[in-house]
Amino acid sequence: MFQAGYPCPQPLTGAAPFGGDVATAEAYVPGGAALPSAEHAPLAFAEAFARLIRLAPRPAEVSTLAPVPSWAAWNHAGDGLWPCSEEDPDVNLDEVAGAEWIDDAGRRARDLLRAGKSDAVLGHCDWLAGNLRWSADALLVVHDWDSVTVESEEVLVGFAAALYSTVSADELASVEDTERFLVAYCQARGREFSAGELQRAWAAGVWTRAYDAKFQHAVGQPITSLSEHEARERFRRAGAASPHDQVT
Repeated sequence: MFQAGYPCPQPLTGAAPFGGDVATAEAYVPGGAALPSAEHAPLAFAEAFARLIRLAPRPAEVSTLAPVPSWAAWNHAGDGLWPCSEEDPDVNLDEVAGAEWIDDAGRRARDLLRAGKSDAVLGHCDWLAGNLRWSADALLVVHDWDSVTVESEEVLVGFAAALYSTVSADELASVEDTERFLVAYCQARGREFSAGELQRAWAAGVWTRAYDAKFQHAVGQPITSLSEHEARERFRRAGAASPHDQVT
């Protein structure tokens, strides 16, 4: 991505064993603001993501990027709903009781994601505001490149649209922010998503935030990544509201 001219740090080394982990080194990119201006944030984040997808190599051109980070592993090979948690491997989310609405949201989102598929692309699955820096409304740098994975374009876009922020690096996108991102992304790529692709994009956002909400519940933290009301509204925007859903 650096060679392609994308705003990311220049790699200085390859990946090397470091104790029980892996270490890399990259050029330091100082400065920058956590967010672009609020009125331009959806467009700025979406255009930056569209440029990343456009410049990224094709999946066949790179070595394997497995395993998929847990918050994006909706299609994991395990038997349960939730994948093994990277944040705490000792926590089995499928064995944690309670917050049934989170499990329901994750299951419904997964079912929608399994209902269709498009060609895989390479993209960033952790498009949090804390991983980007801006110079006014221009993208300065994107970090956290261990969060690159191979997935359908609309799923990666759905993750990004649900995870970015317009107001604070500590707050995730509102439903309206997600919708604005999706509109801006389609404008940047020059082509609208089909109805099925758009539904999967919304479902991807529900899944990744439901995963985070389930982990928060499991470890006794306040559930901040998703609310039951917001899950219902996101499914409604996806055109997949349940007959029992009543959004007020």
